[in-house]
Amino acid sequence: MRFEATASSVPGETAKGTATHDGMVAADPAVLPLGSVISVSGAGPYSGRYVVTDTGSKVIGRHIDVYMPSTAEAKEFGKKTVVVRVLVRGNNEKNDHKEVTPAATHELPVRVAEK
Repeated sequence: MRFEATASSVPGETAKGTATHDGMVAADPAVLPLGSVISVSGAGPYSGRYVVTDTGSKVIGRHIDVYMPSTAEAKEFGKKTVVVRVLVRGNNEKNDHKEVTPAATHELPVRVAEK
C-alpha cells in the first residue's frame, strides 16, 4: 500500500507504553494497529522494517511518522510517498513499558533503517 511518510524526533512515551526509539513509527491504529511490524520501501536510506508503537493526531489514514533521534535528520527526511507492507499485524494493546515487538517476529528482526 502507498503511504505518506514523515519523520519526527520528539522523545517521550509512545502509545504502546515504551520510550521512543529507533525502528519505530507512529500510524493510525485503524489502518496499522499498534504492535504491527511493517516493511517500508521507497524511503531511501530509511527503508527497512519498523514496529508501529505510536499514534498521533496528525497521523491519519495512510500516513506513517518515522522516529529519528535528530531533529535535523527528521527535517531533512521531509515528506515522501512510500510503500508499506504489513509483515505482522499488531493487536493494538498497550504493553506498559515492555518490549513491543510481537513474538511472532522472531525470524523477522526489526532493525534501524540503514543510513
